Order: sequence, then structure tokens, then C-alpha cells
Amino acid sequence: MIVNMGPQHPSMHGVLRLIVTLDGEDVIDCEPILGYLHRGMEKIAENRTIIQYLPYVTRWDYLATMFTEAITVNGPELLGNIQVPKRASYIRAIMLELSRIASHLLWLGPFMADIGAQTPFFYIFRERELVYDLFEAATGMRMMHNYFRIGGVAADLPHGWIDKCLDFCDYFLTGVTEYQKLITRNPIFLERVEGVGIIGREDVINWSLSGPMLRASGIQWDLRKVDHYECYDEFDWEVQWQKEGDSLARYLVRIGEMTESIKIIQQALEGIPGGPYENLEIRDVDRERKPEWNDFDYQFISKKPSPTFELPKQELYVRVEAPKGELGIFLIGDQSGFPWRWKIRPPGFINLQILPQLVKRMKLADIMTILGSIDIIMGEVDR
Repeated sequence: MIVNMGPQHPSMHGVLRLIVTLDGEDVIDCEPILGYLHRGMEKIAENRTIIQYLPYVTRWDYLATMFTEAITVNGPELLGNIQVPKRASYIRAIMLELSRIASHLLWLGPFMADIGAQTPFFYIFRERELVYDLFEAATGMRMMHNYFRIGGVAADLPHGWIDKCLDFCDYFLTGVTEYQKLITRNPIFLERVEGVGIIGREDVINWSLSGPMLRASGIQWDLRKVDHYECYDEFDWEVQWQKEGDSLARYLVRIGEMTESIKIIQQALEGIPGGPYENLEIRDVDRERKPEWNDFDYQFISKKPSPTFELPKQELYVRVEAPKGELGIFLIGDQSGFPWRWKIRPPGFINLQILPQLVKRMKLADIMTILGSIDIIMGEVDR
């Protein structure tokens, strides 16, 4: 029997459609159908300057918005060899880790709801609201921040923000302990996730999976340690990993990552240096001439052009460790304000490839568990 799951199913985490071939309760075949949320993000990028494109990027992975902004400014910074002030780097690290926590929380709640536990779904919103309150105080927005800039961030942290964030860190650790008490040893939960959706060490590498999917199968690979971007080398933290490679291992990795993120945030807040929050020298990169008073620009364009940044004639692949895996961008510049090529490598899209192989010969109910443990967001899968 062929069954259509999604795209309107609440457990699909967006508009994903699965065409599932069943024999009774057993899954024989599964075909994911994508593209219901395709918005042409890459082509839009190739017709915008980086500054104009920044507000768009938070719509790829709309739960880990800081990472999409980080990757969008990291590319041009590396191409143009732009230095980021130390304070800006620390602020970025803090924001990225807060965003990682918010993303993992909104993975945990729906994942538990998928396998029949409703309570954590309400609990996670309690903590996530606090993260968003911190974002709102620093950036003015709760979800779509538009906060990162080439060479720094848009604004400095407001007065009292650091104390508020430290208070949040202390409170959140008790929250994580509560989740672990509630979930980790729960016999019904273990029955649903233990030994379900096992991926071996070789398979993970062959399918080029990344993030918690990779680390749950016994590979200690985290781009924050590998690529040494921002200022992560200055903090003391551990890569979270498990050996089993099943859905339970992926849950444990993500729970561990939340506590490690708190460790990084606390160290960054305590050691944050003074100084500028933005490299102001790049503001005037491309202002060839100041318009004369009352000439054509004043009469007809009547607004200051946004600061453009000329991309050198080079190509570059840049990546960050997003909550869902390796988020990368392949970028080609050609001496103009627009990128000539802008290719996004979304972690969710690559991680989703393995779904048909994982659900074969499993029960129908296990599809929800396995799909939930992969952690996809259709915004970045379809782009």
C-alpha cells in the first residue's frame, strides 16, 4: 500500500512530503519530495549586494538565524581579508551559542511531541522565550535579527545585557537538568528511540552527514575546533559525541551541546574585551564620489546609497558549525558588489538524504522518530 505523508502533517516539520510504500506496518520504501518552500534564495543573492541580502538570510534556517547571518558575512570578510575587532568576535560567539540553544530547544520539544510526550513541548518554550528576550534587547528583533555586519555587528550590547545573560545561563542549567530527569531515563521514551535509526561510522562519512548526526556515530568532528573561526579557541569546552549512532545518541549529543554552549557563553561574557564592535574602515570601501549638492542623485535618487562592498575576483568556500550540521557557502566574486555565484550548502538538505535508507524495514511509527532525530528545517532544505 502506498501512503502519502505530509506535506501538511504536523510531524513533518514544515512542508516535506513522504511517499511511503507499506506492507502492513512495515516500511518497504520511502521517497521524500522537496521543493514546496523553494524561494530562489541563491538567485536572489546573486542580484543583491551583501548588505541588501542580509535581511533575507534569516529565512533559510529560521530557528538558528544567527548562523545564517554569520556565514553571509564570513564569506566576504575572508574574500576581502577584513579584520573583525576582538569585542565583535566575542559578541558574535555569544549570539551564535544562544542561537544554538534556541534551535536545539525547538528541536527537542517537537521531537518529544512526535513520539508522544507533550510536556517537554511546553517546557522548552519557557526557556526559548528568555533567549529571544535577550536577542530582542540586543538586536531589536526576536527571530529575524539582521544583526551581523561585514567587519563586526550592527550595535553594541546594551547596558545590563551581560548580567541578564549570565542570569539566564544559571537558570538554564537547572532547566536542562529538568529535561534530563523528565526524559533521559523514561522507559517509554527509551523504547521508542533506542536502537532506532542506527547509522554506522562509515555510512555517516559516505553520506557526508554533519553536526549531531555525525557526532552521534562516534566521530569527534566539530568545525568550531577544526576551523578555529571567531574566538572559540579561547574558551574551554568539549565536543559532545556518542558511539551508538541511534536516535537516542543524537538526543544525548544535542542535550550535551546545550550545556557546552552555556559554558562557552559564560566564559565569553566574563572575558569580553572593550573596544569597537565594528571595523569602521570598511564603511567607505566603495564611495567613489560624494554627490554634489542638488545634482542628479539628490533630485531623483534622494537617498544615501547603502554601503556596498566590492567582492574581489576569487572563489571561496566558507562554513560554520550550525546546530543542524555544517552550513557552508560557495562564493565567487567578480569585482562587483553582487556575488557572481552564491551556492548554499544547507546541513538539513544533506542530512535528509539518508532518510529513505534509515526507514526501510522499520515500522511506520518509527518514521516520525527517525525524521525527528535528523532535525530538518524546510526553509533551508528547499531554500
